[in-house]
Amino acid sequence: MPRPVTLFTGQWADLPIEIMCQKAKEFGYDGLELCAWGDHMEVDKADQAYCDSRKKLLERYGLQLFAISNHLVGQCVCDLIDERHKSILPNYIWGDGDPEGVRQRAAAEMIKTGETAKRLGLDTVIGFTGSPIWHLLYSFPPTPKKMIDDGFAEFARRWKPILDAYQELGVRFALEVHPTEIAFDIATARRALEALDHHPAFGFNYDPSHLGYQGVHYVQFLYEFADRIFHVHMKDVYWSRSCREVGVFGGHTEFGDIRRYWDFRSIGRGRIDFESIIRALNHIGYNGPLSIEWEDSGMDREAGARESCKFTKEIDFKPSDIAFDDAMQK
Repeated sequence: MPRPVTLFTGQWADLPIEIMCQKAKEFGYDGLELCAWGDHMEVDKADQAYCDSRKKLLERYGLQLFAISNHLVGQCVCDLIDERHKSILPNYIWGDGDPEGVRQRAAAEMIKTGETAKRLGLDTVIGFTGSPIWHLLYSFPPTPKKMIDDGFAEFARRWKPILDAYQELGVRFALEVHPTEIAFDIATARRALEALDHHPAFGFNYDPSHLGYQGVHYVQFLYEFADRIFHVHMKDVYWSRSCREVGVFGGHTEFGDIRRYWDFRSIGRGRIDFESIIRALNHIGYNGPLSIEWEDSGMDREAGARESCKFTKEIDFKPSDIAFDDAMQK
């Protein structure tokens, strides 16, 4: 059976949840990955009755639910908090804006997100972790090794209690490996696992778009962390093969600026080799949803979401259960 194709609702949170269900069904999706902003999945309201009502709403439209996501609050568990974070947080998490208070409230909310997943009958929460050392990405002035070591230690100190709670709940946390997170490529993903002593509740939400434009081997990521791929985002990205005015770091330009070296694209319109990804997912035995995180600032989102669903369903295929040359043998 082909993998279910779902739509991540993070970029659609301006729409009420029922409208989102109507559109997803019309576009051809099998289910949704509900984000914890807008009214799609409100963690502060998510008692059992609320969770049951959300499931019934999706069922009414013939949609499945495999995971929920809380990227925005997760970002604040381990980040250097400043005024940027106020715009992505609920008021009850931001509070008075005191950085340590924000981090503590964000950590508590991430545990509540795991509890919400449990009430929904799910085993996966997707999100970000934040990073206390992202600002040290480029090592000048020269960065002492201890500063990086301390950053990973702080990440582990803040996230281990959350992951312990998830383990007790029977829920897993899938970090979307991404610039500004503690893990943003293969080397840092490996180091994040080591910092957590390979905690069983910690793994990855695989999104090739964030690896491709960096020059990271995005297919190899799947083989490297085969047992930690808890969820998959299908998202495309374009990067230029020639010099541009703006490089990998973005040049403080906005998405959609034609001077950029890279930009996100609708599925199938960028440079990501999705067939190789499907073959790798087959090889590692991933049978979960393919969740489309649609981003393309140069394209109508409804047209893009519709064609992305069609593209993904057409490119997915089951692995063979026999060797192709078995029929040639006596």
